[in-house]
Amino acid sequence: MKLHYADDGPRDAPVLLFAGSLGSTLAMWEPQLTLAGPFRVIRVDHRGHGGSPAPPGPYAMPDLAADVVELLDELGLAQVAFCGLSLGGMVGMYLGSEHPHRLTSLTLCCTTPHFADKAPWEERIAAVETQGTAGIADAVVSRWFTPEWAAVHPDVVTALRNQIADTPDAGYLRCCRAIAGWDHRERLAAVAVPTLVIGGSDDLSTPVDPHALTLVDGIPGARLEVLPGAHLATIESAEAASELISGHAAVTSS
Repeated sequence: MKLHYADDGPRDAPVLLFAGSLGSTLAMWEPQLTLAGPFRVIRVDHRGHGGSPAPPGPYAMPDLAADVVELLDELGLAQVAFCGLSLGGMVGMYLGSEHPHRLTSLTLCCTTPHFADKAPWEERIAAVETQGTAGIADAVVSRWFTPEWAAVHPDVVTALRNQIADTPDAGYLRCCRAIAGWDHRERLAAVAVPTLVIGGSDDLSTPVDPHALTLVDGIPGARLEVLPGAHLATIESAEAASELISGHAAVTSS
């Protein structure tokens, strides 16, 4: 499994690796490209997303995490600062507990160690099976941004909507099922990496309470920052998010 990735910034700078949400591509991190300079910024597409291949399923979070480890090995990177949002944050949690020696720091954005209610995921899976990703794209992207912000930034919303619609059905479904079966609560105490948790104040998909609070309570020494915005708070509050992410990564990479 060779992940598709983008690699920006000086080769000798500390590496900051970004992994995004279900249905997104590495393009969702374009607002964070301002960090390329102080950091070597690597952005990845999950398996079954963007330019990455979609191997046969089923997928589980250890598989998606192994893809990242394989990429680090391929690039000869012993350690990176990791930032993941939603699905990417789940991958980061797994790396933080099972491969902590590969990370200098961990930033978890708008994510969760567990969804208690599986019904929405079962409904999402059924919808993609019948309508494809194009059929759910509008509904999904409507939860990614607050209505007020979306109204002022229609081009951004359209671009993200198209990322969802262009995600292969098979890759989306396999990652969807991986999320539905995800439960890392018992391993949070094993996350042995300095951790920053970023929540979105209006995130309907992974509300701060209980999701971010569960992470902060479970991960030793983790701290919480809440930014204005919905599920993609790293875009809606891009400047503040980038400052938090870079500040956390810089301290632990120095």
